[in-house]
Amino acid sequence: MTLPSEFTELAREVNNWGRWGDDDELGTLNLITPEVVVRAAECVKRGVSFALGLPLHADGPQTGVMPGRINPIHLMTQVNQAYGSDDGFHASDDAVVMGLQCATHWDAFSHVSYAERIYNGFGAESITSEGAKHGAIHAVRSLVSRGVLLDVARAKGVERLDPGYCVAGADLDAAAEFGRVKVESGDIVLIRTGHIQLLDAGDKRHYGYPSPGPGLDAVRWFRMHDVAAVANDTLTFEVMPGERDDLFLPVHLLDLVEMGLIQGQNFHLEALAEDCAGDSAYAFLLEATPEPFVGAVGAPVQPVAVK
Repeated sequence: MTLPSEFTELAREVNNWGRWGDDDELGTLNLITPEVVVRAAECVKRGVSFALGLPLHADGPQTGVMPGRINPIHLMTQVNQAYGSDDGFHASDDAVVMGLQCATHWDAFSHVSYAERIYNGFGAESITSEGAKHGAIHAVRSLVSRGVLLDVARAKGVERLDPGYCVAGADLDAAAEFGRVKVESGDIVLIRTGHIQLLDAGDKRHYGYPSPGPGLDAVRWFRMHDVAAVANDTLTFEVMPGERDDLFLPVHLLDLVEMGLIQGQNFHLEALAEDCAGDSAYAFLLEATPEPFVGAVGAPVQPVAVK
């Protein structure tokens, strides 16, 4: 199917291929300079921290819609195993089988492709049954920057956005104004929709679909503000159902393939949002380094915001 001209024009507008060299595999993470990290550290005033990751357990958010993306299966491999005397050292050990993108995670550039290409022009054939040769998540050795919470729901005066609400650039501007924060180059933007409240209430099916999330106009906003990474509190990240019937997950394609902007999903932002509303400080130090699974197209993360 031929992609609509509106999509291809936007793709050209936000494209970052070659911006940091022909061999680059970090994309907009290159915008996190030492100066940006120092700026992030200066946000720590009270020494309080907020873990943003979902618990990893069998009753996670996955419902089987995505084949193979299973919730964690926890296995005990040793239970009080004796080593030596019966009254001496004993050990318990365990293992886990899980989809790397089943809970709170980052998408790597190699997670999606189109026109036989991934970010920076690498061929999609570089992704095989053994993993990704290019654009894999292990290239992200460290992800620490200034985090900015854009509480779109609170800025609009609602507990959570309506399912299917398309977040546009104007919504992000309004949330920044509401939080009295300026989004700067190298920031990690966290978009709160409130949608994860459905998951908290046990409604996994409607947490998955329909869902609010960024639309095509938000992609232009991400590029204009040179954000380093973006995440939100939904399963699908972008608005579902999408804005157009002739495009499937176009925000994924534009962010990951064209811009080299990693996306995070299932970030639990409720407690952080309450605190930001209380102290009116919507910027913080954010440590969100993905687990370095070699060749993986995504990886779990336990993000921690420090204020």
